[in-house]
Amino acid sequence: MVQHTSINAEALAKQLGIALKTRQLMLTTAESCTGGLVSEIMTSIAGSSAWFDRGFITYSNHAKIEMLNVSEETLKTHGAVSEQTAYEMAIGALRHSHAQVSCSITGIAGPDGGSLDKPVGTVCFAWAINCGTAHDATHTRTQLFIGNRTEVRQQSAIYMMTELIKTITGANPS
Repeated sequence: MVQHTSINAEALAKQLGIALKTRQLMLTTAESCTGGLVSEIMTSIAGSSAWFDRGFITYSNHAKIEMLNVSEETLKTHGAVSEQTAYEMAIGALRHSHAQVSCSITGIAGPDGGSLDKPVGTVCFAWAINCGTAHDATHTRTQLFIGNRTEVRQQSAIYMMTELIKTITGANPS
């Protein structure tokens, strides 16, 4: 279980924005359980239009299919809370935007909805970079966060921004 509570989300967003702008990259988000929280944090930074393209809030399975081309088969086989779905969300966000970097978050923020296999706090992430080179990369991870609904959502946003910074810069955020 992971708990990130002392990290300042706005400071991470600024650091991520600098990393993206320095490399002339644009970011797009595809969010489910966070309901646009990452996008909100990103766009709270003045000048973020230089590095933030758009955000997709795809809370329902229908929205994931319609807006991001997530496969119905993936949702039936693996469920909405899976690395496979997160992967397809991230790729779909890239395809439906002008961004070169995407991230996706899908999970169970609670207080209900968990199971033995996927308890409350289970969140799946994906992030993809498409720079038109052989170094393009897609990453997926699953984390189990502790806390209430708000805390799980906040920890998810912080985790995603931290992983994006590490991937883009090759260094841990300061």
